[in-house]
Amino acid sequence: MTKAAEIDIASVSKIYGHTTAVHAISLKIPAGSYCCLLGPSGCGKTSTLRMIAGHESISSGDIRLGSKVVTDLPPARRGTAMMFQSYALFPHLDLVDNVAFSLKMKGVEKEERRRKALDMLKLMQLEPYATRRPAQLSGGQQQRVALARALITDPEALLLDEPLSALDPFLKIRMRAELKKLQTSLGITFVHVTHSQEEAMALADIIVVMNDGRIEQAASPRTVFERPATAFVARFMGDHNVISGRTVETDANGITIEVNGGGRFQAIDGKGEIGEAADIAVRTDRVRLRETAYAGLGFTGIVQNVEYRGSSVKIVVNGAGVEDFTVIISDTEYFATPVKPGDAVPLSWNADDAIVLGRIQH
Repeated sequence: MTKAAEIDIASVSKIYGHTTAVHAISLKIPAGSYCCLLGPSGCGKTSTLRMIAGHESISSGDIRLGSKVVTDLPPARRGTAMMFQSYALFPHLDLVDNVAFSLKMKGVEKEERRRKALDMLKLMQLEPYATRRPAQLSGGQQQRVALARALITDPEALLLDEPLSALDPFLKIRMRAELKKLQTSLGITFVHVTHSQEEAMALADIIVVMNDGRIEQAASPRTVFERPATAFVARFMGDHNVISGRTVETDANGITIEVNGGGRFQAIDGKGEIGEAADIAVRTDRVRLRETAYAGLGFTGIVQNVEYRGSSVKIVVNGAGVEDFTVIISDTEYFATPVKPGDAVPLSWNADDAIVLGRIQH
C-alpha cells in the first residue's frame, strides 16, 4: 500500500466568472489523518475537494501532495482517488470489472487486474458477490464497491464527496464505523466532505469548518466543539448559544457586552475594545434552570418551546434582548420540575462557560 501524503493547500482560490467560491484558503492536512471539510451547502467545501482531486482547475495558489506540487497535474497523475456521492458504478459490469476499471484504463493485464480487484473485494467483505452487478446490491454494498474501486489505484489520499448522504440513518452509522476502521488500517490520508456535524465529529482527526468560501476554524473535533473560533462555528456546531452585542467594559479578566435589549453579559476568556461589536458563546448543556444568576452570567426569560429528546430535553427561551437561547438538560432533571411555554424561568451559568468568539475579517 502506498504511504500517506500530507496535503498542503497554499492560498488557493476558485473563481467562477464574477463569483469567488473559495477565497485564498491555506490548510495543511497531516499525512495519514482523517480530515472532514464541514459546512452548509455552497460554502466551498466540494470545490476545495475537487481542486485537490484535479477535477476543478485552481484560479490561484498551489496544492502540494507530499513533496510534489500537483496544481497543474491531471487527476490520474496526482496520487489521489475520488469517491463520488453517486458512487457512479457501471450497471452492465460485474463487481470485479467495476473495481478493476481504472487498472484496465492503465493497460494492466487482465489476470493481474482481476487478482487485485478480488483482493479489494475481500478487504471490503464483498468477495461472495464478485459476479453480481451493482443493481443486485444494497446501498451499503454499492458504497463498498465504490470504495474498492477508488482504493485499487493505491492512492496516497482518498477524497470522499458526501459518501454517506444516500444511505438511511442506521446504515450511515454502520458505514461511518467502517470508514474509520478502513482509514485506520490503510493509514492513508482521507479528506471527506460533509454537511453533517455528527458525521464530522464521529470520523475526523481534524475538522475544517467552512463558510462562504473561507475557513472559519480547522482543529480537532473536541476543540471545535468546546472552543468554537467564531460565531458561525458556534452556531453551526449547534452546541453553543451566541450572544451578540457591543463591548461596554473590559478588564484583565475579560469583557462585558451589552445587547440591544439592554441585557449585559460577561466573559472572562477573551479581549475586546470598548464600543466594538463582540460575540459571546455559552454552551447549551452548561446552562442551569431556576438558579438566580450572578451579574452578567444569566437572565430571566420566557420559555418558547420544549422538545423531548429521550435522554435529554431542549428548552428554548427568550429574554433580556436574547432570542432563541437554548438550554439542554437531562430528562431526569426536566421531569422532576417541568416547564412549559409561557413560563418565566431564571437561567445561569458559570463564568468559565462563557467565551469570547473571534471574528473573521471579510
